[in-house]
Amino acid sequence: MNSLLPDSDSEDDLPQGWEQKVSLTNRVYYLNNKTKTTQWNHPISGKKKAVSGKLPEGWQRKFDEDGNHVLYYNINTHQATYTDPRLGSAFEVMDYRGIPAMARNKELGPNSTTEDVLEKADLSGEIAIVTGANSGIGFETAKSLALHGAHVIMACRDSSKAHQAIDKIRSCKEEAKLTFLKCDLSSLSSVKQCCDLFSKMNLKLDILILNAAVNELPYTLTENGIETTFQVNHLGHFYMVRLLEKKLIQSSTRIVFVSSESHRFSTLNKENVDQDWSPSNFISFMAYNDSKLCNILTAQYLHRRLCKHNVTVVSCHPGNLVYTNLQRYWWLLRVLYFLFSPFTKSANQGASTVIFCAVTDEIRDIGGLYFNNCQECEPSEKAQDSELADLLADKSNRMIDFAMNFESK
Repeated sequence: MNSLLPDSDSEDDLPQGWEQKVSLTNRVYYLNNKTKTTQWNHPISGKKKAVSGKLPEGWQRKFDEDGNHVLYYNINTHQATYTDPRLGSAFEVMDYRGIPAMARNKELGPNSTTEDVLEKADLSGEIAIVTGANSGIGFETAKSLALHGAHVIMACRDSSKAHQAIDKIRSCKEEAKLTFLKCDLSSLSSVKQCCDLFSKMNLKLDILILNAAVNELPYTLTENGIETTFQVNHLGHFYMVRLLEKKLIQSSTRIVFVSSESHRFSTLNKENVDQDWSPSNFISFMAYNDSKLCNILTAQYLHRRLCKHNVTVVSCHPGNLVYTNLQRYWWLLRVLYFLFSPFTKSANQGASTVIFCAVTDEIRDIGGLYFNNCQECEPSEKAQDSELADLLADKSNRMIDFAMNFESK
């Protein structure tokens, strides 16, 4: 590396001591060197900006030696700078709903199907794990990937239902590559056994889709002594990522957390994140909402941890009132589905956003985003709270360590 260019301010005037930088999601943010604080809005104009998704020809994005700062390197001139070369052409965005650089694909939206997303895509050689792949959105996701050539590992609790799903997919494409691995997310030992078996297969892992979930269960504890909705929807998946981390880094995996817009109604915060539900205060739909917020927080946390290893982590909402087996747990959802059925999505349409997150090149290397209707959108304010995400990750690690240490005694 022959030279290190100094940072430079943007073409817009900035107060003394301020500079602009670009986040890993291509959003421009402003750094106040005096107060050591950052913000999305220009300190004078209040405007928000973004840059195009691709770097100019010859430029690469790396991390510096300490691994904490993004460095831009020109392979032709051997110059390096902490200033993003795209800043000169940054453009205004009116709100967070869609980084224009990602080109909010106008051809994809709420009515898109998985085939609209994949079209003639060839996923031959790709290896994908999909949890909860035997029904609903998980099934449509696994089916779509397999029909386009991917080898899909169906990580499911019920062997019989998983093999029925495999037979159904193979009735559409006899040579579809599908493998069942038992994975009961309500059992941390089952999650570990699943990951151990996958590791023994000596396969890479291109795509990890964390889809399985339960909804509206009464208050129950798993064999690990943990509230069931929290463990199945969040902790089991968190543990799976932890167990597979080495493989994820080796494979530069794309990780997709299937969350929900219901995360906006979560009561989880920094003050109560360490508290657990009890039989006296348990509200089933709130437990579900909390778990869906946990999905997005975990995606944000993992993005910050793993992006320097070229692991892309995103989260998504599959659709409004998608009818799946989750509805069997809650009579109100069944009533709402009946009343609003003309406006609901099919499971395949719901899976389109999951597939978009899993395969599109538009979000490669710029993870940490949340998607709805095949478009990036802003999650709740709490879902963007890195401190809350860190607290949740710390709690999750402690719970797993305690449960597994107890089990081994």
